[in-house]
Amino acid sequence: MPSQNYSIISEFNLFGFSAFPQHLLPILFLLYLLMFLFTLLGNLLIMATIWIEHRLHTPMYLFLCALSISEILFTVATTPRMLADLLSTHHSITFVACANQMFFSFMFGFTHSFLLMVMGYDRYVAICHPLRYNVLMSPRDCARLVACTWAGGSVMGMMVTMIVFHLTFCGSNVIHHFFCHVLSLLKLACENKTSSVIMGVMLVCVTALIGCLFLNILSYVFIVAAILRIPSAEGQHKTFSTCVSHLTVVVTHYSFASFIYLKPKGLHSMYSDALMATTYTVFTPFLSLIIFSLRNKELKNAINKNFYRKFCPPSS
Repeated sequence: MPSQNYSIISEFNLFGFSAFPQHLLPILFLLYLLMFLFTLLGNLLIMATIWIEHRLHTPMYLFLCALSISEILFTVATTPRMLADLLSTHHSITFVACANQMFFSFMFGFTHSFLLMVMGYDRYVAICHPLRYNVLMSPRDCARLVACTWAGGSVMGMMVTMIVFHLTFCGSNVIHHFFCHVLSLLKLACENKTSSVIMGVMLVCVTALIGCLFLNILSYVFIVAAILRIPSAEGQHKTFSTCVSHLTVVVTHYSFASFIYLKPKGLHSMYSDALMATTYTVFTPFLSLIIFSLRNKELKNAINKNFYRKFCPPSS
């Protein structure tokens, strides 16, 4: 079957932003480039801070470090190609490169979702079972949880990519997206079973994402119940503040994903899909970085202590 794919279509053309006015492309390029660089440098800064600051060597920040790695790799898997296409007239991508891009985007995307679920579990144990926290979240157990999230992301990426690229592609090779988006790519398949494959892919992806969301919601149900049992309002506020950044990122992550994949198809969807998809691939990692940096007081103080004061010392 793979040899048949190559004999029929050896490359795809990414339609992406081709329908946009030419004068807007440099503006979009500059905007997305700045967010891309900010996401990369910001996540590297978070990772370096956690590595340097020994008091941040806790399970929560270990998971945050793993989340930063997944965000960097997800962004690198999708954004550079998009930036190149914004300024280039050559929008073709080879069959193998398209498969690789789909695999890595799904792998890092699902790893990100699994890590958010694990971080929710970490907050649940810290608040609902504080006396058993060091036992349940030992360094070995945390390392196993992180390894499982990466293994799960790899399995999901491999599964979806193998299902899609097992099909035969013929006829048009134009993908109406700025990267090898699974639903846009499935429209180019020339087999009768394409509809069943689409349902299978959607079932696999939605089941995994809904499962992660459900476990996050379940964790916060127990967290809120535990917080309400705290007698003082100050204690409730202090406890809940440890969850605010994670909860905000979870809401942002699933809100943007739902807005993109569950929105009704309109007359201008061909031209708006690519632009709206950038909110998930570029803007969501950018926004998550800001949320974790600004809402987490301990991390913000550590960044200020280790980097800001060294490079920008206060004037005497």
